[in-house]
Amino acid sequence: MAGTALRRRLTWQVAKVSAVTVETASVRTLTLDVPDWPGHQAGQHLDIRLTDEDGYVAERSYSIASAPGEPVAITVERLDDGEVSPYLTDELRAGDDLELRGPIGGYFVWEPENGGPLLLLAGGSGIVPLRSILRHRERTGSTVPVRLLYSSRTLDDVIYRAELDQPASGVEVIHTLTRSQPPGWSGYARRADAALLAEVAWPAAALPLAYVCGPTSFVEAVSQALVQSGYPPERVKTERFGATGGT
Repeated sequence: MAGTALRRRLTWQVAKVSAVTVETASVRTLTLDVPDWPGHQAGQHLDIRLTDEDGYVAERSYSIASAPGEPVAITVERLDDGEVSPYLTDELRAGDDLELRGPIGGYFVWEPENGGPLLLLAGGSGIVPLRSILRHRERTGSTVPVRLLYSSRTLDDVIYRAELDQPASGVEVIHTLTRSQPPGWSGYARRADAALLAEVAWPAAALPLAYVCGPTSFVEAVSQALVQSGYPPERVKTERFGATGGT
């Protein structure tokens, strides 16, 4: 059965875009109708495949933004020099077809029985799989306490801003804006370094479970700081993107 399920997950199939949601000027969430979806876990990803008229194929991986049990969704940031993301964010419309396979990955997943407290650390579009975890926690009725530190360039770059402004009970959302801040900004305005983590992270003695996702430089700096502060390495799960996500 396990082998059959694995082969099924890795089979390419055609999904239909059911909705396109504008998140920021350069970010879109694509909700997908996947006819043969085996179900996914919070924190997994899927592969997208685009085939040009001349037969050229481009594949990219995108984190799943939705919780298990919700319609499959991915959130894509447009990179101007990307091969795939400009098409997904600028050209794709509801009703269009999209070739995908998944779900993929088992390392970065979270289930309520994994416990906590949870420390979620996102850089840029690294918020996507962490949003899936947050929604899964709420849908399952978990009371595991959560702190989310979300590092963005500006307030306009915050993905899922309205959703994060109304967190579920037991979830604390902390923003830091690294490039510019609006007038009257009372949040953090610096990079997520050891000093900032010392202020916002759960103490290591609480045996928290950390999930870190974002650009490689962000993930390396944050995960190293957590381990140096006493977090066991096996309780710091990391997922690295290229620039700020798939291209």
